[in-house]
Amino acid sequence: MNRRLLLVALLSSSLHAADLSPSVPALPDGARTEWLVAGAEEIVLYLAFDPETVRERLPSHLRFITIAELASGGVGWAKGFLAEHPAKASWGVSFLEFVRARSFSIDGRAPVWPAQGALVLWFARVAPSDPAADLGPGRPLLALDLWLPDRAYVSYMNSKGYYASYGAGRLSPGAQGQWSGSLTVDGLTISAECTPVGPVTGGPGSAGMQTIFPPASSALTDLVRIAFAGHREQACETAPAWTLRGSHPLTSAVALEAPTFQFGYDLRGGTYSHP
Repeated sequence: MNRRLLLVALLSSSLHAADLSPSVPALPDGARTEWLVAGAEEIVLYLAFDPETVRERLPSHLRFITIAELASGGVGWAKGFLAEHPAKASWGVSFLEFVRARSFSIDGRAPVWPAQGALVLWFARVAPSDPAADLGPGRPLLALDLWLPDRAYVSYMNSKGYYASYGAGRLSPGAQGQWSGSLTVDGLTISAECTPVGPVTGGPGSAGMQTIFPPASSALTDLVRIAFAGHREQACETAPAWTLRGSHPLTSAVALEAPTFQFGYDLRGGTYSHP
């Protein structure tokens, strides 16, 4: 990228950083980096997956949260899924997202997004292997995969302690209000669709925090804590279905419910050493 484009990207990210909602919760002290996202738009699909297909990615200090334990804890959708798929009681819970944002930067540097470029991620819910262990604030998640369509920025993220790999993800709005996402990487092709319908839930008062661990198969050791606010959500029409093809573990996953359109939130994050 030439100097002029780099200057534009840096100025754009720094200008929008000041626009983050003041309701974004404060992160714990000690962050090694600063990750800022404003004005996100995304389509999300929640999936049950076979833990054995990604066992090598699970760090020894973590375990996957299963459908069975959520069902036993009274979670309605988990009980319904288990009644329909009793053989999948030991399966894990995850979500697949296509994300784009008005601004996105780590330590002041933004990616160079291609036309309709998007971040695509697959994260799973986890808990400490030792019930007495304290993982710190935020719902714990394991980054099974995270793809971004800028090779140089992927290297930059890795150097900053963030797990990422290259993937040509796309997310674009259509003339009729629909959203279309796609991803093609080795062993995996995804086509995703969402037409938002019905009421919008959430809003300015919604806020939360998550802790994201890198997969054991990576060379990274830092975890990422993120805080966000202003989250809004809307249901998608049930058709058309998302398609996942190839040899990647995602292709054997099973949808837990209809996808959703989520938007409007700001995010602040940072890398931390393990507690």
